[in-house]
Amino acid sequence: MTDGVKVSNWNLPNALTTLRIVMVPFFGWALLHDGGDSVTWRLVAFALFAVAMITDKIDGDIARARGLITNFGKIADPIADKAITGMAFIGLSITGDIWWWVTILVLLREWSVTLLRLSIMKNVVIAAAQSGKIKTALQAVALGGLVLPFMQVDGWLDVPGEVLYYASHVLLAGAVAMTLWSGYEFFRDAWRQRGALTAPSETSS
Repeated sequence: MTDGVKVSNWNLPNALTTLRIVMVPFFGWALLHDGGDSVTWRLVAFALFAVAMITDKIDGDIARARGLITNFGKIADPIADKAITGMAFIGLSITGDIWWWVTILVLLREWSVTLLRLSIMKNVVIAAAQSGKIKTALQAVALGGLVLPFMQVDGWLDVPGEVLYYASHVLLAGAVAMTLWSGYEFFRDAWRQRGALTAPSETSS
C-alpha cells in the first residue's frame, strides 16, 4: 500500500525477484555440469549467482524507494534469496567443496527463520539486524568464491587459485558463525515481541 493505493504485483522489483527464482535450476545445472569440474560452466554458474546477488540488493532498494512493496514481494523475496543460496550450498556439497553437515546446519537455520518470519509477518515485524546483513554479505562472497573454478585451473593460476579457494573457506566459516548468531538474535527478538503482544491481554484477564 502507498497513500491508500494498492500497489500492483506487476512491478520491477517483483519481476527481478521472480527472475532470481527462475534462475535457480539453471544455476544448479551449470554448477554441477560435468560433475562440477568444467571451468567454463563453473564460470557460467558464478555469473548467474552474481546476477542473483546483485538483483537481490537492487529489487529491495527499488521497492523501498518507489513504494512498491507488495505482499507477493514480502513472501517471494526471502524465498528467492534462500533458494539460490540453498542451491549453492547443496551443489557445492555435491561437488565436495562444502561439508554436508555445514550445508544441513545452514539450511535448517535459514528456512526455519524464513518460515517463522512469514508465519508471524502480520503480527510481528522483525527488522533486519546488522548481524543478518553481515551474514548475507559473507555468504554471498564465500559462496561466490567457492563456485569459481579455483581448484579446476592449472598453470600459473594453480597456486593463486588454491589460495583464493581456501580464503573462501575462511569467509564461509565466518558466514556460518554469523548465520547461527543472527538466527539466535531473530528467534530471541521474535519471542520478545510475541511476549510484548500477549502481555496486555494476560494482564487484563
